[in-house]
Amino acid sequence: MTDATQTRLSFFSDSSPSAIIAGFIAMLTGYTSSLVLMFQAGQAAGLSNGQISSWIWALSIGMAITSVGLSLRFRAPIVVAWSTPGAALLITSLPGVAYDEAIGAFLVCAALITLVGLTGGFERMMRRLPAPLAAALLAGILFKIGSEIFVAAQHRTALVLGMFFTYLVVKRLHARYAVLAALLIGTVAAGLLGLLDFSGFSFSLAWPVWTTPRFSFTAIVSIGIPLFVVAMTSQNIPGIAVLRADGYHTPASPLISVTGFASVLLAPFGSHGINLAAISAAICTGPHAEEDPSKRYTAAVWCGLFYGIAGVFGATLAALFAALPPELVLSIAALALLGSIGNGLTVAMQQPKEREAALITFMITASGMTLLGIGSAFWGLIGGVLTLAIINGRSA
Repeated sequence: MTDATQTRLSFFSDSSPSAIIAGFIAMLTGYTSSLVLMFQAGQAAGLSNGQISSWIWALSIGMAITSVGLSLRFRAPIVVAWSTPGAALLITSLPGVAYDEAIGAFLVCAALITLVGLTGGFERMMRRLPAPLAAALLAGILFKIGSEIFVAAQHRTALVLGMFFTYLVVKRLHARYAVLAALLIGTVAAGLLGLLDFSGFSFSLAWPVWTTPRFSFTAIVSIGIPLFVVAMTSQNIPGIAVLRADGYHTPASPLISVTGFASVLLAPFGSHGINLAAISAAICTGPHAEEDPSKRYTAAVWCGLFYGIAGVFGATLAALFAALPPELVLSIAALALLGSIGNGLTVAMQQPKEREAALITFMITASGMTLLGIGSAFWGLIGGVLTLAIINGRSA
């Protein structure tokens, strides 16, 4: 029996219904959070439907291959995603830049990320990050998503409360299936309330479209460098923190270099870059995905497989997500993240000497602030490190 066959067999034997559902919810959360931003950026830049479809295809295939490959290689729940802040950045920076020059800027960004991974500097930095700060960073990132369920209850009270109490009851009876039960009840309730709209749904395949890159100093400065900063501060650092907070000490450098190299290969097809996931990753690293931490890698593999399906049917996926009420998606993501938020806060507050620094990290990160174009995750980490250095008289 070959190693590949043994890997496949162990994957299927390790998989569970809860892991499959966690993988699906992670994929659903990743796409619904920013798929609309891709269309907005593409339309604002005057891209054709074929180019936008290729963009989504390239990101999805890259996320699928790297999520599956890295999770199987390291036996850890490693979820890869596109950068949502990066997609938002492109809404304003992509218009006015020739598309082939933008592709060149994507390549430069990907090359810089690959270089950071290969040199090992990122690995050394993450090893020096105290565990309470990493846990507080994770809790802060997830807090806003988790609290959205209560905001959603204002608009769709019956739907959200039905999902919430279903989750609590099934959690008491059989915790592994609590999220699945909430998803099923939510879908049925949405249908009964007339909130499902499949009028715009149709099947269509996405096809890759090659664009030969052209390098421009202006595009590199306005798109490439900001994308690199956003990817490292808003995706890769939180992504590693998620893994560390849930007890996975997978080496960081291979993860960064592999995702960077994959981004290099896919940039000519429109990919603005794939990075480590944080929010969707936490759905696969927590206890809701699988009680046994050694088997949670299967949730990330399933997420990758769903990514692959989504990539092939990019336009179809967009129509499907548009048919679901946003309150349903927000609520199921929030319920799936409750365990990770609780675990993050528990670890963050354990050490009295580091408790205040962890609290500062959590509060800044959860605030969602943006300063100098950089998101709250980066500033939360900086705030926590400075607090730790000043109060304890040492740096992290």
